Amino acid sequence: MGEWFQGGSSPPHPLTNLNQIKMKTSIKKELSAHIIDKINDGVIDNTNKDDWHFYCFNEDYYIIYHSVALEWLKSHDIDAFEAIEIVREYEVDNFGEMNTDIDPESIVNMLAYIYGEELLNSIDAENIEELKNRLTDEV
Repeated sequence: MGEWFQGGSSPPHPLTNLNQIKMKTSIKKELSAHIIDKINDGVIDNTNKDDWHFYCFNEDYYIIYHSVALEWLKSHDIDAFEAIEIVREYEVDNFGEMNTDIDPESIVNMLAYIYGEELLNSIDAENIEELKNRLTDEV
């Protein structure tokens, strides 16, 4: 067993700093394709840059149905408890408490919201053309 166990203390928690969590490549590719779809559909453009995240990940559900959400977690190799903890830490850090219901659909939709925000912030595009070009490189 690891030193943490022999010493009697808890194991180091992998989510102690949300900024250190690395988005899985499979999620990054999927969310990049989702944003590109929103660009191609005319949902996001240069006139609504401040709301790109809202229109991509908050205006509508990313995943519908519990069974689809469970499959999404499985396809991205995310444990349900890991997903809940990511959402909990994000919400406590940003809102002071966790408000998301603990069910597969709600947790996955919040994960898409969190990772979508992270993806858009990391790209930091000035316009829709730059955003699309950088996302295309991800897909």
